[in-house]
Amino acid sequence: MNSRNLVKLFLTTLLIGGVTGGVVGFLARWSEFKPYFSSFEVSAILSTFIWLFGVGLIFSVISQAGFFAYLTIHRFGLGIFKSASLWNAVQLVLILFVVFDLVYLRYLSFGSGEGISSYIVLALVVLAAGLITAYFKMKQTNKQSFIPALFFMVVVTVLEWVPVLKTNDEGWLYFMLLPLLVCNAYQLLVLGKLIEISQKELADRRERKQTPAKGKMKAGQLGKGS
Repeated sequence: MNSRNLVKLFLTTLLIGGVTGGVVGFLARWSEFKPYFSSFEVSAILSTFIWLFGVGLIFSVISQAGFFAYLTIHRFGLGIFKSASLWNAVQLVLILFVVFDLVYLRYLSFGSGEGISSYIVLALVVLAAGLITAYFKMKQTNKQSFIPALFFMVVVTVLEWVPVLKTNDEGWLYFMLLPLLVCNAYQLLVLGKLIEISQKELADRRERKQTPAKGKMKAGQLGKGS
């Protein structure tokens, strides 16, 4: 990918994270911000949205750091296991392990005196988002991309989500999770298109460079024959 499209990916993901953070922040913490809308305090709503937008930008940066870290890890995995199918099997085991821990370990830490259903629902949200994104990624490319995409959407998202998972504040859980999922899904699905565009731009640039060179050669040959 060329630098122009890399910057484009960074800025668009940043904007998506900010907007998603601003919208989801109001919804996830509605009980806290509802009085602003009830009394129609425009200045308070705008200032709160700007703050939520800024936090969404931070979530977006975390998402992008996780994405490029995974691209590196994926290459290392392919190199170590020497087989895409074997590496996919390892990733599948890790996915199952993380989903189980997302329910079981969180319930052990915070679930005293309450049911486990809310912890299962949260894990299912992450898994469902991962399955949907992985399906569309597979349709874009091939069947071999399904497990890596699912691994990124589940395992990497949960790792990025760890700081808020430790607090177990429901408002913050969803406030951080949804922008991470949206940003991760966007990067995963748009990466192939940006690489294709970059390759096409590189081919066009090479063709433009070769065309003047051919023109000069023809002019030189005509000069010699005259």
